[in-house]
Amino acid sequence: MYFHVQEWINDIAEDEPDPAAANALQEGLGGQFGEMRTMMQYLFQAMNFRGAAAKPYRDLIQGVGTEEISHVELIGTTISRLLDGAPDYHGKKTDPLDTPGAGGATPLSIALDTGNIHHYLVGAQGALPVDAAGNPWLGSYVYNSGNLVLDLLYNLMLESTGRLQKCRIYEMTANKTARSTIAYLIVRDQAHENAYAKALETLGIDWKKTLPIPKTNAEKFPEVKKLVDLGLQSKQYSFDLTGASEAGRIFQGASPSNDGTELDATQQAPKGTPSFIAPERLEEFSPGLDPELLKLIQKTAELELAEVEASFGPTAA
Repeated sequence: MYFHVQEWINDIAEDEPDPAAANALQEGLGGQFGEMRTMMQYLFQAMNFRGAAAKPYRDLIQGVGTEEISHVELIGTTISRLLDGAPDYHGKKTDPLDTPGAGGATPLSIALDTGNIHHYLVGAQGALPVDAAGNPWLGSYVYNSGNLVLDLLYNLMLESTGRLQKCRIYEMTANKTARSTIAYLIVRDQAHENAYAKALETLGIDWKKTLPIPKTNAEKFPEVKKLVDLGLQSKQYSFDLTGASEAGRIFQGASPSNDGTELDATQQAPKGTPSFIAPERLEEFSPGLDPELLKLIQKTAELELAEVEASFGPTAA
């Protein structure tokens, strides 16, 4: 059972729209080594886990998988922000939708020669479940062998490859919106490398000379250095409301990254950052709710609230 906090797990910086950067980020979302893959792989491994004596390993995998849900939200929202609007378009809501905005460019002309045109044709300036080449995400990416050591090895490889690709994407763009999210995911991927490496160490496999992968000294990226200085690469969260997680029995001791830090699994969840809903995009014919629909939704919400209060009593104002 999962609960949703209406916050982003990390702040998304503001910058100009950049559909090319948005398309590069699609690899980190829907690619073979992207966030959709890690989310689904770890959750399936946790759901299918067998053997009560190995519960700490299940809890570790499940905690990482739960965090990956928030990573899917973060990177998908970042892609949407990078697509939200068009540089040099200064149209107003009152402008006809089939003419250029006053003093600006045609609203969606950027879609013709930059990034993935499906972001505009299909997604209404939003993220898609595809990779950077437009290939759809596949369930066959998910690896769940049922063998603990094999699954941990595969998870370590997955995090390492995902981090390698994000380091490359970072080097592709100077856009602040893109880099704020990429840097956060680079550091958290290293934390997950540490989690699976430490789990393997407890099973007799020594990864201390191997991690981190890639050996790129990512601290040269200023956004990454700021997070590493906070020790974010050595924290793992349980996302467990009941205190039943035993992941801390594994995620402890010296970091396998050999960076002099100690692993810390004491936090339930990281502190989030306020989220907000993007404005309507009239040029995409995505106006949101018309007055009639808004009235219907309000009526439905009132009926649902009445049912809740009838069962559980008055809700807080």
